[in-house]
Amino acid sequence: MNNLLSISLVSKMLPTDYVGFTFFIGCMAMMAASAFFFLSLSQFDKKWRVSVLVSGLITFIAAVHYFYMRDYWASFGESPTFFRYVDWVLTVPLMCLEFYLILKVAGAKQSLLWKMIIYSLVMLVTGYFGEAVDPTNAWVWGLVSGIAYFAIVYEIWLGEASKLAAAAGGEVLSAHKILCWFVLVGWAIYPLGYMLGTDGWYTGLLGKGNVDVAYNIADAINKIGFGLVIYNLAVKSTKE
Repeated sequence: MNNLLSISLVSKMLPTDYVGFTFFIGCMAMMAASAFFFLSLSQFDKKWRVSVLVSGLITFIAAVHYFYMRDYWASFGESPTFFRYVDWVLTVPLMCLEFYLILKVAGAKQSLLWKMIIYSLVMLVTGYFGEAVDPTNAWVWGLVSGIAYFAIVYEIWLGEASKLAAAAGGEVLSAHKILCWFVLVGWAIYPLGYMLGTDGWYTGLLGKGNVDVAYNIADAINKIGFGLVIYNLAVKSTKE
């Protein structure tokens, strides 16, 4: 902990450091979103407060990790892979929880929640192995991670979650569809960043580049966007 605090005190960001700039913007955006979600809790019906609270927790956890990731990058000029995956291991299952919470009105069971959490953990753990533990076999770990990702996509677009959303109808169905697009399009940025940062059969096609900009943009879009969709659902449902 002392080492991390010392990093925060001595690190400086150069004006030309566009990667560090995205870390800084990500940190501030996540913290602002957290304040917005937490301060808005009292205006909602009780059944939606947990969903909005989870949205605030997602962005708050991300803001804390971005604070450390920004300073790590400024001090060492290296991608803060460990901090990033710790953040994802905490926030991605919470994003899966959001699907379960809004679908409870249609009778969603905990088995759906645990299924999605397991898929997300497999996706993240294998991704971490490919980037940090066994990079020589990055494409293999990436393949397993991708399969887990598409299992989540299937579940929310065509599986049990999709059927529950259709049964709920109304604003819940609309919110579910938007969240599905976030997962299909927004989360697709992460595999692209993974391929840019590791070696495999895809390197000849995409080349190599800095993964942090792609990851930072994706985090801001997905985590804050997820929360705003939940917030909009809570506002409309409370008015009704």
